[in-house]
Amino acid sequence: MALVLQQRQEQSLLMTLELRQAIELLQYSTYELEQFIRQQELENPLIELKEKNTYEERLNQRSSSFGSSEMPDDLFPCTDRNMRDTLFEDAKFLYPDEHTQKLLNYLIYNLDDNGYLRVLDRDSAFYLEFDEDAINKGILLLQQVGPVGIGARNLEECLLLQITFIYPDNRLAAHLIEHHLNLLADHKWNEIALQMNIEMKVVKNLYDFIQTLNPRPCSFISNSSTEYLTPDIIVESKDDKLVFHLNDGYLPTIQITANYSQQLQSKSDVSKYIQTQYKNVQWLLSSIEQRRNTIIKIVQVLLEKQQSFFVDGFPSLKPLTLKEVADEIEMHESTVSRATSNKVIQTAFGSFELRLLFTSKLESADGTSISQTAVKTLLENFVAQENKFKPYSDQKIAEYFNSEKGITISRRTISKYREELNIPSSSKRKDIQV
Repeated sequence: MALVLQQRQEQSLLMTLELRQAIELLQYSTYELEQFIRQQELENPLIELKEKNTYEERLNQRSSSFGSSEMPDDLFPCTDRNMRDTLFEDAKFLYPDEHTQKLLNYLIYNLDDNGYLRVLDRDSAFYLEFDEDAINKGILLLQQVGPVGIGARNLEECLLLQITFIYPDNRLAAHLIEHHLNLLADHKWNEIALQMNIEMKVVKNLYDFIQTLNPRPCSFISNSSTEYLTPDIIVESKDDKLVFHLNDGYLPTIQITANYSQQLQSKSDVSKYIQTQYKNVQWLLSSIEQRRNTIIKIVQVLLEKQQSFFVDGFPSLKPLTLKEVADEIEMHESTVSRATSNKVIQTAFGSFELRLLFTSKLESADGTSISQTAVKTLLENFVAQENKFKPYSDQKIAEYFNSEKGITISRRTISKYREELNIPSSSKRKDIQV
């Protein structure tokens, strides 16, 4: 086998750091872009940021965007108290015994956000100090501090505790929860009546009573605070015309530090570094402007294609794909996909992720198409108005859509949409018929 030297010329695509940066900037929300710009200021000595708005101006801007009752929490210090700390302080006041306080401390700080005791590991050191009887006693003491049902190990125990302390005479409801809770969850009314040897009317009364109990007796214990969305695009109606603007007025202006301008003309090693950083600044400015122009082009198409949505809401959302918008603005589909990700659009009836305005279509009998979102809205309305004693199965709903609405849809698609909307199956939607 002979060894030879060959020359070959070929072309290949390489993703440079600058190109990767431009692609990443497209995916950033306005808030993420602000954080990225501030990070670049720390890394590039040529970047000098000029703040556009003062604190008071930003406060007024946010107030006009969110409304006086929806101020974002980044402008004010958080004052939320830890409810577990409050419970333990109350427990220490009621029970001065140090041994009891240690038991209650462990129980309180092992409650989940609904007040359930989930993490008692029998192999832990805690069980070496406290036995099962002591823990049960501690739970009873804890219920003197918090709401009835707190400290339960599961839903069954939580409901039984509420019946024991508040409705001790309702033994039939306690029996139903203790022995037939699964049948109750599955709405197996006939089986409950048969196994408990009671009439259907009694089953309904028991079900209505159990519905009044609180399955999450300590939901207030959660330390989570309200999160606010800062919209990237704001759409408004002015003079019966839809207009929009990008909510980037608070972004700082990128300027080049004048102290390094003389170094750009020299030929020293420092000059090479400065020239590289100068090119990075120029590329950053270009990428930000390109990102802005791309989003503007996309929103302009959305205002034209989805005008009925911005007026009437999701029931009027029309089928629209990323490819259709990409063809309209003469860009690649992947570019539109990146530019619309992580973006929030504010409308007259709420703020939503921009990607929700893109939805695939279903064919109708008259040759037109309807969006998936509109079909889901029809499904919600149909289920809300059905006879609760004889709820429709997925197959019946699909047949109704095909015959009455002219929408070609399968049973499996109905089932998929129903699960996405958190609508139970027909068997679990069925009410008790007395």
